[in-house]
Amino acid sequence: MNMMKTALLGTAMAVLSGTSALAAGHGCDVTDGRINIIGNEFPAIQSVAAAALACANGIEAESNLTADHQTLNVAGMTGNPAEYTSAIIANSSIVALINEDVIRPLDDLVAAYGQDIPARQLITIDGQVMAVAFMANAQHLVYRKDVLEQIGMDVPTSYEEVLAAAEKIRAEGIMENPVGGAYAAGWNLAEEFVNMYLGTGGAFFEPGTANVSINNAQGVEALEMMKALTAYMNPDYLTHDSNATSAEWEAGNVALMNMWGSRTGVLMDEEGAAMEVYSNTVAGGPLTVGDSGVAASTLWWDGWTVAKNISDAEAEATFQALAHATSPALLNDETMSQAVWLMDGFQAQPVNEGVLATVAAGANPYPMLPFMGLLHSALGDNLADYLQGNESAEQALADVEAAYTAAAKEQGYLQ
Repeated sequence: MNMMKTALLGTAMAVLSGTSALAAGHGCDVTDGRINIIGNEFPAIQSVAAAALACANGIEAESNLTADHQTLNVAGMTGNPAEYTSAIIANSSIVALINEDVIRPLDDLVAAYGQDIPARQLITIDGQVMAVAFMANAQHLVYRKDVLEQIGMDVPTSYEEVLAAAEKIRAEGIMENPVGGAYAAGWNLAEEFVNMYLGTGGAFFEPGTANVSINNAQGVEALEMMKALTAYMNPDYLTHDSNATSAEWEAGNVALMNMWGSRTGVLMDEEGAAMEVYSNTVAGGPLTVGDSGVAASTLWWDGWTVAKNISDAEAEATFQALAHATSPALLNDETMSQAVWLMDGFQAQPVNEGVLATVAAGANPYPMLPFMGLLHSALGDNLADYLQGNESAEQALADVEAAYTAAAKEQGYLQ
């Protein structure tokens, strides 16, 4: 069983205490090989990819940044040679790349070109460095302070309080659907369940095994809260990923939502929204559900890998470019607010407060288990029917467990 070792939590707490040492940046003049990066499309990753490609001097260099990256990266790295020389990934998505054996250990490249990468950024799996982390991320409350002031309510700290505020916002005719959420059927919907289920204090698997265990009181509680929230969402919520949800916010249609810290900067800048919206957008802390006292969120890191099925020259070019792109050289007035960066020199901004509050609240990291991806897929495929009123919560959870168990047996995690 692959288990990940990372000092991310300690790193993030160091950020909270004001880490500000600035190390010298990596050199950046790559003249041999090829660079082709696949990853998500939010601003922090766009900045990393642009900085990496800027290192290319007379060589082929491109990127494919898309919300569909998780459906494309394995296929694009399976060929020989691989189409992509690097995939930018997170806690969960690196597991599929490891399971399919499409990324290479980085120890030799770290020794040759990455001596000044802080040890806290090196993601070690089974004793080998398999990725370099560059940012922390988490979902947390984002709210409109003017709307809450208008209804005379405090900032919610629980989902129960979100429901109360949403009802008052609707009753007073301010917004018809004041709650937003990335509930698109598939990966996004599954992640919302993961957050909520952890918030109930639930455990996904029987201790020390791959046996799933979510069809229980905590699982029902999580689904019931998710369904209660959808009553205050756009009726098309099952098609809304992070991009669509952010667009609803910028259009002024939403006052409360659970959103990624990496997206918050876009919501708080002057582009794409009226001043009334962006000037009143605030990053809050993680929400709770019920009486467990556990943050209903997961702590993530984002990082980069190097493909296995490429030449050594391509691997060296990719490593050097991305090492530079995720060094202190990246940090400036424009990029500083885009993420909770793990590089030396990061200075927290107001837009980062939600992620930092989530760290301080002790949110659980996303489960880094080789079979968690199978459960995530089963959740994404089987929860929509309950939310649409087509089956009970218990039946939906039973469907998830059945789908996961079949997949886990096929992959050899269960007998």
